[in-house]
Amino acid sequence: MSDPNATHPSTPPSPEAHEHNVSGPEHVAPSASLQRLVALKSEISKAVVGQDTVITGLVIGLLTGGHVLLEGVPGTAKTLLVRTLAGCLELQTTRLQFTPDLMPGDVTGSLVFDSQSGEFHFRNGPVFTNLLLADEINRTPPKTQSGLLEAMEERQVSVDGNTMALPSPFMVIATQNPVEYEGTYPLPEAQLDRFTLKLDVPLPPRDAEIEILDRHLKGFDPRNLASVGVTAVANAQDIFDARAEISRVAIHKEVQAYIVDIVRATRNSVSVELGVSPRGATALMATSRAFAYLNSRSFVTPDDVKAMVHSTLRHRLRLRSEALMEGITAETVLSTILASTPVPR
Repeated sequence: MSDPNATHPSTPPSPEAHEHNVSGPEHVAPSASLQRLVALKSEISKAVVGQDTVITGLVIGLLTGGHVLLEGVPGTAKTLLVRTLAGCLELQTTRLQFTPDLMPGDVTGSLVFDSQSGEFHFRNGPVFTNLLLADEINRTPPKTQSGLLEAMEERQVSVDGNTMALPSPFMVIATQNPVEYEGTYPLPEAQLDRFTLKLDVPLPPRDAEIEILDRHLKGFDPRNLASVGVTAVANAQDIFDARAEISRVAIHKEVQAYIVDIVRATRNSVSVELGVSPRGATALMATSRAFAYLNSRSFVTPDDVKAMVHSTLRHRLRLRSEALMEGITAETVLSTILASTPVPR
């Protein structure tokens, strides 16, 4: 979401995008749940400076019932972002540090033999939580990463023929350093596709970086969020209520067709070996509705779609090797597609 050609997700779409024959007011009065979620964004900003776009993306991931992948160089507050989000929610949270020797059972849980009863019992793994922080997920081999697939897609874990449901809501927020760094493994494509959003965490602008230094000079301790006044401002019921309200956000047939046209264009791009699947199209529709909801609108505009294209689709493209050699990126492809796809009026 740091791409300069992408619409900034924290900026309301332009008025020109509202020229649709959709019934209902352009803006609606914010509900109690929406007010709490807006307060959630402000609460996170108490601890994290200069990452408003990423904060908005995390809230959208929470509202869509999806999962979020954060990518950025070390020291850009990826882990602090997730820890602060957890501190602002009355939800059970677990942090799991991914390492090269981590096994799938260390994530999902495993059968443990009880010597007293002479039987095996299942011991829950860290995945049995509401908010799972998978820290540096690309530092563990694909076999262990795949242990999350069923949990992320089905919200359940199957062991020895038994299936156990995960708590609700359930969300995985994974962090990773760029794959060209030593000691990392690229995520399997099947797992990447399970992430609703991939958010690039950029280095902060100069003014924000000065504010970071000033906060630390005044005694800010990132390990003690209570010291900066971070408190829980939303709970699970607020999330469920907001999801129900988002389900009533209208999306015109022409805007649906616009989403499909964008997705299909990725499959026809000469730079792309594997384009976006229908799962990506439904994800883009879901994130666009959530973005409209956060802006107190009762319907989706094309600008809502544009705002969410990069973060929803960038990780679902596999570029051809010759395109990569020419320096073409997923951001470049998506920006070109947005510029060439007719916008419905």
